[in-house]
Amino acid sequence: MSNHEMLKEVNDKYSLRGRVFHTIREDILNGRYRQEEELRETAIGAELGVSRTPVREALRQLELEGLVKIVPNKGAYVTGITPADVKDIYMIRARLEGLCARMAAESITPKELEHLEEIIMLAEFHEKQKHYEQLFSLDSKFHETLYEACQSKMLEHLLSDFHHYVQRARKLALKHQERAEKSTYEHRQILEAIRERNPDKADELATLHIMNTIHNMNHYKIENILDENGGQA
Repeated sequence: MSNHEMLKEVNDKYSLRGRVFHTIREDILNGRYRQEEELRETAIGAELGVSRTPVREALRQLELEGLVKIVPNKGAYVTGITPADVKDIYMIRARLEGLCARMAAESITPKELEHLEEIIMLAEFHEKQKHYEQLFSLDSKFHETLYEACQSKMLEHLLSDFHHYVQRARKLALKHQERAEKSTYEHRQILEAIRERNPDKADELATLHIMNTIHNMNHYKIENILDENGGQA
């Protein structure tokens, strides 16, 4: 076997494991698998059309992320993201999002500014139409673009993971019209502060944006809804 063929085999193996990992993680985070549900390697492998090996490797990686618990001689079980985890993540995000917006105000590119403007304009349109699925998608795009604009790969990675982990709580929050409208307005304010190259203001507004989300979750008792449905899992 040539070096090229060996490299292709390695890349194919890792891409397969990566696809399996992301598929299972997505199913845990969107609520398909419930808290403490057993994840059977054979069943998952059959569903995804792969052998048990990449499934086993993916479950080990998910255990490192705290989403799965592997019990020797028994199996793998969903740990997921609990309502308490959601609260912790939002408190951490409040600090990190402020830092991210501060850094973005200092280093954002014209192209990134244009992209954020397009996202917010679309969000403002869909908000009026009460298209909540589209608003959720645009909310994700806004934050992902903001993370990229801070020009810190480490911070971008941390925030992307946190943002992804609480996707179900975010979707529930944005189904409430009042919060959906305020969220879009707050995004607009954050963008204007960044456009003005005002790090202090951007930091303050981004932190307030996440704190307002926490307040909204408490008001609508979203943690209880998550708990009734098995947490984030």
